[in-house]
Amino acid sequence: MLQNELFNNVMRDFNTGYWELHSDPHKEIWSEKFYKILSYKKEEVEANIDYFLNNLIHKDDLEVFRDNFLNYQRNSIDFKQHIKILNKQGEYQLFRCSTNDELPVNIKSEINFIFFFEIILEPSQTITRDNFYYKETAQMTSTGSWYVDFIKKESFWDFETRRILEYPDDYIPSLKDSASYYAEDCVQQAADLFFNCAMVGTPFNTEIKMVTANKRVFWVRAIGKPVYNENKEIIGVRGVFQDIDDIKRKELRLQRSMDIIASQNSRLFNFAHIVSHNLRSHTSNLSLLVQLIEDISDPSEKIELIQEIGQISTSLNITIEHLNEIVAIHTNKDQEKKLIRFDDTLKIVTSGIGQMMSNSKTTIQKDFSELEEINYIPAYLESILLNLITNAIKYKHEDKDPVINIKTYKIEKKKYLKISDNGRGIDMNLFKDKVFGMYKTFHYNKDAVGIGLFLTKNQIESLNGRISVESEVNKGTTFTIEF
Repeated sequence: MLQNELFNNVMRDFNTGYWELHSDPHKEIWSEKFYKILSYKKEEVEANIDYFLNNLIHKDDLEVFRDNFLNYQRNSIDFKQHIKILNKQGEYQLFRCSTNDELPVNIKSEINFIFFFEIILEPSQTITRDNFYYKETAQMTSTGSWYVDFIKKESFWDFETRRILEYPDDYIPSLKDSASYYAEDCVQQAADLFFNCAMVGTPFNTEIKMVTANKRVFWVRAIGKPVYNENKEIIGVRGVFQDIDDIKRKELRLQRSMDIIASQNSRLFNFAHIVSHNLRSHTSNLSLLVQLIEDISDPSEKIELIQEIGQISTSLNITIEHLNEIVAIHTNKDQEKKLIRFDDTLKIVTSGIGQMMSNSKTTIQKDFSELEEINYIPAYLESILLNLITNAIKYKHEDKDPVINIKTYKIEKKKYLKISDNGRGIDMNLFKDKVFGMYKTFHYNKDAVGIGLFLTKNQIESLNGRISVESEVNKGTTFTIEF
């Protein structure tokens, strides 16, 4: 009762007509206000979508309204549209129709509604399409329109689409060339969206990268929906896209800054953990042993305790070295970068661990053909390769000789290094968020310390790069570095 009362109050305030939609497309309920605005009596018209499309709506608005109506009914896609409806006097009245999301309050209804707000024109105004304002709006918002006709097997672009994509005015688009309109890493995404829209009528609204005729890659907001015929069959796909490149790149830069801040906070946390926990643990043990030595008179017992002091001293020295390494990374990040060849760096690393590779029967397969060199700090690249290669050897599969694949490549302007192995792998379900943590180990090797990947990540991120990992137990691990 409350829902109905709320709905009636809203309708009274809106002073508008509406349709109430049901699962049966031929059982719409049209409100009394809808009939009244158009001067009809209920018995003079049929309250269903087919009658409306065939007899009441202006032909210029028919196709778009039909598409909007079916998408709303089948997929709950809200819409707003200006349409002209024939009244009893034989004249067309202008309305703005919209759906449930237009209401200023939530009426908590599971039924879909379409509301019709009448637009009263001044005597000097006429109900016509104004191409001038359409073009102005398209240009000012950098929004292009497109349409793919399955019946005619043709594609159509408006003037703004050609301008945004930097094609000449006489260019004729084709569906077979559609892959060339999208960035390489977005082609499959575009194909999936279009296929689902064309085959099952699923509209899409997404952000995706496109490519101009001059090979400029940029971000767009792409919206598409199916086009239906009078038999409710999909006969095409219509859509728009808006150039959002500046906004999107600012958003990505902001996200990158947030990631860097989060990474820095993580490093500070790890640093604080070592200082507050590890160092204090060593010093507390040292202090306790000194006190015990002072309290013991037996020389042999004192000698045993003094030996323990040596062990604590060694552990304390290792912890301080780790702290120095962390500090050194952020102190040395301003070192002069040099143009270095990946092949040369790999030779330096492998020559230093030649015995280790020989004993483990390690094979390294390399491919630097796509990206042979990079401007980087030489010591960092050596350290990165050394850590990842030695890890692959240390944690090799018990039944396999280590095979390490190292490859460099480029995607657009970004440069990557990928290092894969066939080792034991890491259980990502258990350790996904801990792989690059300090003193985190995932195997039971006696020499596992848990500092190598932490330092590698810090080195990469100190130069604004990033590292990610994919792994499967007993199948191997892949590290991808984006410089």
